[in-house]
Amino acid sequence: MPHIKKKGTSGQAKNFITRTQAVRKLQISLPDFRRLCIYKGIYPREPRNKKKASKTATASTTFYYTKDIQYLLHDPILNKFRDHKALAKKIARSLGRGEVGDAARLEKTGKPRISLDHIIKERYPTFVDALRDLDDACSLLFLFANLPSTSTVPPKTIALCQRLCLEFQHYLIITHSLRKSFISIKGIYYQATIHGQDILWLVPHKFVLRVTGDVDFRIMGTFVDFYTTLLGFVNYRLYTSIGLVYPPKFDVNSDERGGELDAITLEGKGVGSSERVESQIKSGNGQEQVEGSHVEHTAIQKHADEIARLTAQDANTELDDQLMQDEAPTDTIDEFEVQGEGADVLDQPRQGDAEAGSLFAPYSFYLSRETPRQPLEFILRAFGCKRISWDEVLGDGAFTHDEFDPSITHQVVDRPPVIQDEIATNGDQEESEIGSKPARGGRMPGRTYIQPQWIWDCVNQGKLLRPDLYAPGATLPPHLSPWVKPAKSAYDPTVPLAEQENSEEEEEARSDEEEEEEDGGLKDGKDDQAQGGLVEDVDAMDDHGMDVAGAESEDQSEDEDFGGFASEDARDGDKDEADATDDRTEDQRELEAEAAGLPYTAGPIPNGGLARAQRTKTAEAGKKAAKRRKEETEELERRKMMMSKKKRKLYEKMAYSNKEKDDEAKRLKSKRRKLDQAQIR
Repeated sequence: MPHIKKKGTSGQAKNFITRTQAVRKLQISLPDFRRLCIYKGIYPREPRNKKKASKTATASTTFYYTKDIQYLLHDPILNKFRDHKALAKKIARSLGRGEVGDAARLEKTGKPRISLDHIIKERYPTFVDALRDLDDACSLLFLFANLPSTSTVPPKTIALCQRLCLEFQHYLIITHSLRKSFISIKGIYYQATIHGQDILWLVPHKFVLRVTGDVDFRIMGTFVDFYTTLLGFVNYRLYTSIGLVYPPKFDVNSDERGGELDAITLEGKGVGSSERVESQIKSGNGQEQVEGSHVEHTAIQKHADEIARLTAQDANTELDDQLMQDEAPTDTIDEFEVQGEGADVLDQPRQGDAEAGSLFAPYSFYLSRETPRQPLEFILRAFGCKRISWDEVLGDGAFTHDEFDPSITHQVVDRPPVIQDEIATNGDQEESEIGSKPARGGRMPGRTYIQPQWIWDCVNQGKLLRPDLYAPGATLPPHLSPWVKPAKSAYDPTVPLAEQENSEEEEEARSDEEEEEEDGGLKDGKDDQAQGGLVEDVDAMDDHGMDVAGAESEDQSEDEDFGGFASEDARDGDKDEADATDDRTEDQRELEAEAAGLPYTAGPIPNGGLARAQRTKTAEAGKKAAKRRKEETEELERRKMMMSKKKRKLYEKMAYSNKEKDDEAKRLKSKRRKLDQAQIR
């Protein structure tokens, strides 16, 4: 007799397990099960057939892999959960007996501490794996660093997140690893490159946040516990790789005064002063510092090789010098140009640490009180600026608090310019000193005033832009995301409209403009005619509605039209002058027709004839374009008939999405065209 297979022992019923079954198998509560799954990186799975995966009559909604639950059975953290459960029972028993002191002692000293170090090592075998998973960690920790302390978010958690974030920012500053940034409604996006891995995270704006009750902070707190451990490991590896002591010194008093980045003092291994830390770091992200005699030997050998190379060259030959200059390496980055329409757009080479570290190095900035100090300070320091000043009300750590320091080259303001009335008398001007400081909000001579967007745009483009475009009160250029590339036939605000439109779009735009002008002209003509008729009727009527002096006005007009009797010579001179004017008008019409590309016909052209001919030509071009589009549509329909049903539906979905994008691009181009015309007028 053949063996009868028992139901639920193979297939999906064996590979999947429900959440209730998993909780019973692990013998823990549901909140502890959630925490354990978050720590270990185990998430629910969706089986192909829920009825086959479920062993009961009702279809469960949450399934897990059976192998994942088997993997959780032997985790050391399970014992910590069970010890915590036993401690809770002891505290409840002491409270039931009235032993409040014993309960407080047990809660203070007997609480088991959960360590996640082994989980970090299991989930991230290599350092690159940890860097790849750092996006969500940085976003969540920067969010909690800006939250207010409540019963659900303890102050210790916020302080820990703030310290870890500041340590991470200091590493980005000292290695110049920050690459791009973008301001959005959600917050400020940052992108850094560490060991060849791009890390993108979001930092919320410095606003007062309201903690609502619809957010489960227990789940978020579990992620925060895991991510704080992860970022601590990453910071330790990053600091030690460049020869810095971890953890760095943290000044609590400076942090209370709003120092933030200034509250952390970096120290190098074997370096007595924190000012010499950067001199111990090599240019190049992720390179470890090599100490000892090996560095000295390498430097001496490199110097000797350089001397030998210079002595071997023939310095007396101008041709060799010219070749050396041509072949000398330059600091500029090569850019890939698009070869033709529809060609592939290659990723442009990125700037290195040296270029990023010297962008704002020769300048000194002053941040006004209305500007966001924290993001500006971080970006300026990450791109080489050493002298950043602000008002003392913004916190500690500024280079100087004097707004009128002559060494300041740029001032970041976010207010419209104040127009000051110059009504001072000559006596007041004589009494004023030559070196007197202007009033607060005034202009310092020789200083460049810019809006904060100038810094972000310079960072994203990797070069210093024109500051006059970002002057206070000026209409700023569009602030675009550096990670979104303009697709083909899409609208690009940075490119002139004439370069984005093809011939058909230009013809359609021109025809729409002409129709609008004709409609506006007809409407204005009707209004003027009605107004003129109303004025004539009013003039021809007296107060009682009767006509007055009609014949006299006609006689007067006839008398005014009569010019008197002139001599024959005068009449001949007028006739010759009129013939010359007609000849000039004929030549002008011929030139206008030639410029418009129309055939010229001799003879008088009525008023508006040239414009009517131009409209006729435009209409003919529109008809040809419509005919061509019709033929293309018919050819496309014939090709679609040869497709299968599945491919046809897929093509229709693609065509629909492309049409939506094209309509959106046309709408934006039309809006841009109207704005340009309004500025011209």
